[in-house]
Amino acid sequence: MTSQLFQTLHTEIFGVWFLIGAALVFWMQAGFAMVEAGFSRAKNAGNIIMKNLMDFCIGTVMFVLIGFGLMFGENALFGLLGMPNLQIFSDYASFNWSNFVFNLVFCATTATIVSGAMAERTKFLSYCVYSAVLSAVIYPIEAHWTWGGGWLADMGFHDFAGSTVVHMVGGVASLVGAYVLGPRIGKYNADGTSNGIPGHNLTLAGLGV
Repeated sequence: MTSQLFQTLHTEIFGVWFLIGAALVFWMQAGFAMVEAGFSRAKNAGNIIMKNLMDFCIGTVMFVLIGFGLMFGENALFGLLGMPNLQIFSDYASFNWSNFVFNLVFCATTATIVSGAMAERTKFLSYCVYSAVLSAVIYPIEAHWTWGGGWLADMGFHDFAGSTVVHMVGGVASLVGAYVLGPRIGKYNADGTSNGIPGHNLTLAGLGV
């Protein structure tokens, strides 16, 4: 009886710790939004705030429907991805909701990293499509490799805080996006010299940091 009580208490404490961590990571959404809006021109602030909001809205739907299953499903194709399942819809009692929320906010963080790299030169609808694809397929598959028990995990690779699973993937997607889009209009002159495009609110940017 004592052992069972201890096990239950341990599970509850671990779940609360997961949710506290998820809340802290979720605050990164607000931080990214403030940094990007502050370092951008005032005319684009609304677009940037809305994109950061839609990251989480769209990302949640796609992660629930497809992403979570790809990330934590049973290994397939030699550990390259997980087999999608509908456990989140069918097994409410034993489903690990704190683990789901924790991984959901990391998925949203991965997506929102790219928003800053492509700020002021991305159409809203196009960005929403990107956010959906990254949240549904790209992040879940590569996160499965490490956090979902995939091929990297089998080789003994560990990523405790998301340096590769979250930040490297967001960074690579940012690099690709920035390369495809090119510089902002008016950033460079015909002779190759650059023009400064200062942000409209350094206080807001500082608060985001």
